[in-house]
Amino acid sequence: MKKNLVLTGMMGVGKTAIGKSLSDRLKMKFFDIDRLIEDREKKTIVEIFDVKGEKYFRELEREISLNILSDFQSVIALGGGSFENTAIRKKILKTSLSFWLDLKTESLIMRLKNSKKRPLLNKKSLHKTINEIYQKRKSIYNQANYKVNCNNTSKQSIVKKIVKIYEIERNKS
Repeated sequence: MKKNLVLTGMMGVGKTAIGKSLSDRLKMKFFDIDRLIEDREKKTIVEIFDVKGEKYFRELEREISLNILSDFQSVIALGGGSFENTAIRKKILKTSLSFWLDLKTESLIMRLKNSKKRPLLNKKSLHKTINEIYQKRKSIYNQANYKVNCNNTSKQSIVKKIVKIYEIERNKS
């Protein structure tokens, strides 16, 4: 199987950390879409939002994601909102094996409460904002091939579970 392994889910769920571990374990290239955007623009995501706006960011995210998805046998950590883009989602579902890393909003709030790197969170009520974003996105995330419950689970257990599923799928091909 030459499919990519794609991680989607809310900001703060651990897509980058889990993605790096998966790429090491599976001996595959690793791409973090948010880092690629920052490298290309030579700005943080917050700066991109502030200077050029969310629309510009989403267009860049779409272009870079679709380009990276053309590579095969890579582990890809999407930005939290990437899977909402229809073109990105369709390409992932056609060419990749996707995993929704799901975590309770209370846990996300604890992880994100001091973050200054998340432009969508620069609002007064973190709890309300996280819950609104989660409610808006969960039906879209649910279109991923697999849902991985990350509550009360170690990074190593999550990686092990995803590797097992990926290897089963690879052996089917």
